[in-house]
Amino acid sequence: MMDNASQKVRLLEQAPAVEGQFSQFVENTDWHAMTQSHQVKTEQDVLRALSKNKLEVEDFAALISPAAEPYLLEMVAKSEQLTLQRFGNTVSLFAPLYLSNTCANECTYCGFSMSNAIKRLTLDEPQVGKEVAAIKGKGFDHILLVTGETNKVSMPYFERMIPLIKPHFSQLSMEVQPLDTDEYKQLQTIGLDGVLVYQETYRRKTYLEHHLRGNKSNFNYRLDAPDRIGQAGIHKIGLGVLLGLEDWRTDSIMMAHHLRHLQKRYWRSRFSVAFPRIRPCEGGIVPKSVISDRQLVQLIAAWRLFDRDLEMSLSTRESAKFRHHAVRMGFTTMSAESKTQPGGYADDAQAALEQFEISDERPVADIMAMIREQGREVVWKDWDPALSSVNE
Repeated sequence: MMDNASQKVRLLEQAPAVEGQFSQFVENTDWHAMTQSHQVKTEQDVLRALSKNKLEVEDFAALISPAAEPYLLEMVAKSEQLTLQRFGNTVSLFAPLYLSNTCANECTYCGFSMSNAIKRLTLDEPQVGKEVAAIKGKGFDHILLVTGETNKVSMPYFERMIPLIKPHFSQLSMEVQPLDTDEYKQLQTIGLDGVLVYQETYRRKTYLEHHLRGNKSNFNYRLDAPDRIGQAGIHKIGLGVLLGLEDWRTDSIMMAHHLRHLQKRYWRSRFSVAFPRIRPCEGGIVPKSVISDRQLVQLIAAWRLFDRDLEMSLSTRESAKFRHHAVRMGFTTMSAESKTQPGGYADDAQAALEQFEISDERPVADIMAMIREQGREVVWKDWDPALSSVNE
């Protein structure tokens, strides 16, 4: 970490690990041993993993190891087969709606970081209404609400905006600051269906090097957010790491452990994973661990082989060329024509408001054509809210 960055550090008092939650697992896990677990994998380990129907985390480690690289085509073919068996011939499209880029965190990789000299905007009710109309006009029925992390955009704001937005969409998810269990329960009663909380990296030392100030610097509180989401009974829980902050293989193995932990405890919820790679942004960083396109394909295929029921999402961070070929690899959802700044759909806000640069800027119609060229069908609605209330 650079000297000028270290001078900005204002870490919060760190929450302790919680017994029975994933923070306890991380506290008792040696990062270097986890790294070695994929470095020592052999061809025999890979072949054993490929022959199994139900994979353990050790098998996942083998499939993302260098030893599995010669078997990439076989992995991709099996991934496609499993996806078709479980999810059919469909890909669901969603749009992120950025409600605010105001943020009280200092994160080295994010354009919203509080020290970046960008224009700040938090949408009010009329502006949100315009964004909703613009997004609905493109055909979307699944929306992801995104904000920076600040007390000014918190529960009172969410309680005003969700009832305004939810009636227009069959599925509403959020990617905002971690909340308490009772707060997740409250948001569920007014229309929240899913929550995405990306840990960024599971290595505490690296995490604290990149989260220099604000609530996000509380490692364990963020780490245990998916446990609180599960305890609240939220329909879908989304996981992810920011590929590039740390060794991507080790972080991915930690996330596989995290998924299994959650599945054992909150089996009524659905689960999803995403694969964000560090993208250019205002005040951004150079990745510590670069994952190539070929390695990303290997990681994607390994996740599908690890869990055939897992929802997998691909964002517009990736290039049009990559997304064109990735449609058949195991993804169930993709974002399209994304705007990563508040007001971007209705008002065509300036790029200075963006969280990060997108790479695939094609309009929705082009994305739909691309998906159909790959032999898939686009779906706008993949479930109904009534389904989540059965037997409750």
